[in-house]
Amino acid sequence: MVDDEELRLWFCEEVLPLEKGLMGYIRANWRSPHDVVDLRQEIYERAITGARSALPAHTRAYIYTVARNHLINRARRAKIVSIEAIADLESVIVPDALAGSERHLSARDELRRAEAGLNQLPPRCRQVIWLRKVEGMSTREAAQHLGISTHTVEKHLTEGLRALANFMLDYPQVRSAPKVLRWKARRK
Repeated sequence: MVDDEELRLWFCEEVLPLEKGLMGYIRANWRSPHDVVDLRQEIYERAITGARSALPAHTRAYIYTVARNHLINRARRAKIVSIEAIADLESVIVPDALAGSERHLSARDELRRAEAGLNQLPPRCRQVIWLRKVEGMSTREAAQHLGISTHTVEKHLTEGLRALANFMLDYPQVRSAPKVLRWKARRK
């Protein structure tokens, strides 16, 4: 546990000099300029909270990682999220020390794995998941868009998400996965 004086010293000597670059990073990756100052404060708060257990060895990399993760979390929590905004944040190259980050590579692998899982779903099921989870449509809106009943949308969503979760977790033996795979084979 880092004492308050040491934490204050670390913040003043190592974090504050990064403020100009951090502000530029936030401005470049966030659409609303009115949120920049608040985002900076939230990032500082998260950075200090994380550094209480042990000061990071690479402050710059640590601060930019905290900033990137916070911006992604805020974008995901927003009621209306532009797919381009998430894609832009996901593709941001963070300063040198983060380029080979294991977490970054792991997240990319998970995203590729999710895409592969989606591509294995039947076309209608994939459309329903895309409209509901990515486009943010309601069940009724998705049903109207596809010309099917809301019950069918719910069924496709349940079956598809279950199959996708099984794919992501490598559990093909779960009861619902073979049903979806049989369903896919029948529809071809």
